[in-house]
This record gives sequence, C-alpha cells and structure tokens, in this order.
Amino acid sequence: MGTGKTFRHGQILRLVNGERIGNQEELRRRLAAQKMRVTQATLSRDLQELHLVKTQEGYKQASALPEEPTPLPPLARALAEFLLDIRPAENLLVLKTPPSGAQPLAAAVDAAKFAEIAGTIAGDDTVLIITTTRKTRESLQRTIEALVK
Repeated sequence: MGTGKTFRHGQILRLVNGERIGNQEELRRRLAAQKMRVTQATLSRDLQELHLVKTQEGYKQASALPEEPTPLPPLARALAEFLLDIRPAENLLVLKTPPSGAQPLAAAVDAAKFAEIAGTIAGDDTVLIITTTRKTRESLQRTIEALVK
C-alpha cells in the first residue's frame, strides 16, 4: 500500500504545481481521470500530509508560501472550505456542507475538542453537533461564527 500512497502523493503534487486546483472535489476528479480513485477522507489526509493549503490561486505547498504570522487552525481551515450554513435548534447545531464535506468538517470539529460538545454525527452534507444545553450551543455557535469571519 505504501507505494500506491507515495505515487498518489506525487501525482497530487504534480497536479497542484502544474495548474490551479481550487478545491478537493476538482482534485479528486483529476485523480480519477488518471485512474486513481480516492475517497474524500483519503484526499483530505493526503493534503494534510503534503502540507498543501488552499490559497486564492488554488492549492499550494505551505513551504512555498510566504510566511504567515499565524496559520489558520485546522478547524478554521475546514470551516472555510466546507461550511455552507449554520442552523441552530435548541441544544443542537446543524452545519451544512457541500456533498462529501461533512466527514472532514466533523473530524476537524472533533479534533478541536470543545468542552461544550457532547457528540457529533456526520452524514454526507450535514454535521449534527449535540451540546449539553441551549446556552452551550449558543456559546459554541458564536465561537464557530467567529472562526468563519
């Protein structure tokens, strides 16, 4: 399996260095055109391992970018890439994403380890965040909205 991953990483780098690739879906389609089928979760992991970040000009290697004072935390990056809408409901927070966007966004939310969160559930285009109370949901919602701005 190691050689397949190494080869795939090489192809990803070749694609992003050769042309503007604006999002993961576009990159996934380009790889599929080269007979490389990858899941969105695998592609997300590959981008992280390769230190590729999304810029105005498409994906670039972090090392090739001018130094930023503080890189975006993974949750802010995931929210910027996947979040379409936030819908509050009592102690629940529903995050809407494009198709296949819920899993990577939920993983980033989980990794942020918010004390307010009792649990998260991710479908294809929806992340359900369960908080302990309405008050904790409001606090979490404010935090997430602040990261998006």
